[in-house]
Amino acid sequence: MTTTTIEHAVRRAIGYMHVNLGQDLTIDDMARTAMFSKFHFTRIFRDVTGTSPGRFLSALRMQEAKRLLVLTDFSVADISSQVGYSSVGTFSSRFKACVGVSPSAYREFGGVLPKMAQHVDAGPRGAGTGGSVAHSLALRGRVVLPPGNEPGTVFVGLFPTRVRQGRPVRWAVLEEPGSFELRDVPSGTWHILVHTTPYGAEEGAEVLSVGQHGPVTVRPGALLRPAEIVLRPLDVLDPPVLLARIP
Repeated sequence: MTTTTIEHAVRRAIGYMHVNLGQDLTIDDMARTAMFSKFHFTRIFRDVTGTSPGRFLSALRMQEAKRLLVLTDFSVADISSQVGYSSVGTFSSRFKACVGVSPSAYREFGGVLPKMAQHVDAGPRGAGTGGSVAHSLALRGRVVLPPGNEPGTVFVGLFPTRVRQGRPVRWAVLEEPGSFELRDVPSGTWHILVHTTPYGAEEGAEVLSVGQHGPVTVRPGALLRPAEIVLRPLDVLDPPVLLARIP
């Protein structure tokens, strides 16, 4: 089976998710749409997108909630129902964990995160994460924009997975593509995820560029090579950018 055939199958499944965000979808439903067995589908979906079908679906639901909060007058309860949540409390908790602010605050601020600390503790140890700072190690690199593209503000974040959600472990904002440095990186395995602005409320209006590097394993004494991250247009196979915009 060719890579193109597999990508087409995953695209069908993602299209099915988009159309049925408010429904109680199962892995079996998605696998049938892709025309694969459940177990084979889960594996190829992760290979293509970098995350599981369930997490991708959750990200799509949060992306749609962000859009509805800024562009409509629907209540938070109505929006939670439209994106597949039966409990407003569960939806609100999940939204805040993914986006960084509550649904009502996101609406109030127009999709812009008012403030985020420059450095955030990595939190408890877990799969793919760490907690202790690896002797003030830094991740450095360069963000490259292909010729013919308009430069703009660039967000560089360090995340435990390939989904751009929650508070990054370390982050930097560049006025335009170029060199970056993420200091005091904790021990663990991380992904450097990059995206341009605008994102959040306007991401459907203009082309959003993204890039990534990793996974990178950070440990005391590790030799961390500089990363060159080339930006490209966001594709349907990429998990959505869930972070609120930073002014």
